[in-house]
Amino acid sequence: MMMAVSFTRYGRLYYLDPGGHSPKVGDKVLVPTDSGPEVAECIWAPQYVSEDVDGLPVCAGIATEEHLTRDETNRRRRAEARSVSKRLIKRHELPMKVVGVDYVDADNVFTVYFSAPHRVDFRALVRDLARNLRARVELRQIGPRDEARLQGGIGPCGRDLCCATFLKDFEPVSVRMAKDQDLPVNPLRIAGACGRLMCCLKYEHPLYVEAQRTFPRTGSRVETEEGPGQVVGRNVPGDYVTVRLDDGGRRCQCSRASVCGPRKAHDERYEPRS
Repeated sequence: MMMAVSFTRYGRLYYLDPGGHSPKVGDKVLVPTDSGPEVAECIWAPQYVSEDVDGLPVCAGIATEEHLTRDETNRRRRAEARSVSKRLIKRHELPMKVVGVDYVDADNVFTVYFSAPHRVDFRALVRDLARNLRARVELRQIGPRDEARLQGGIGPCGRDLCCATFLKDFEPVSVRMAKDQDLPVNPLRIAGACGRLMCCLKYEHPLYVEAQRTFPRTGSRVETEEGPGQVVGRNVPGDYVTVRLDDGGRRCQCSRASVCGPRKAHDERYEPRS
């Protein structure tokens, strides 16, 4: 059994073992964390999955009114810390941008995540923050990818950012991967919201490497149901190729299987003849 929860609306999904609990979609549940149980919203109700998944944290139960009150108080404290941080950063004239704030009420500790173009001397800022918030404050500088993950947003594909939804780790991405996927090497076309190369270039790359072996090459001659022609384009996700026919130069789209030599040879040999 598995369930999915999110700490923020439209935020990243975290998977849990429901244990002996049966929450419904929209219920508030308790998620075990290093700083104690935290309140999250059930996005996927418990359901059976086809594969065995080990090591999932176990749901700590349904959130009570006390837990909800504590969670709302912590939300207000985080909002207050964000507002105070922005005001004091402006006062100290530091080139910093507040990205996110965490708060552990058990230890009364704020962690302020910020981005900056270079290293920043924020020692005076930390002292002012601790005095205004009456708590211990830690400042952590993060990179562009982590900034996009924390802030969320919509990618060029029109969907929520992968890093803010399901990606757990950032892996190195190269321009070579874009070339293997027949994408234009244009930073405006292959960069994500963070300004770096899109993460999907990495985890979609094996599909295109496999396609290099099974798809007919661009420029090769093929036979289609509408006549012979030349391959002028490929669509790997759609599993089809674009062919320019010899008859008048008209273009048509054919499935990969219909123009694949080994597949056609197999069909001719084993399909029953009428």
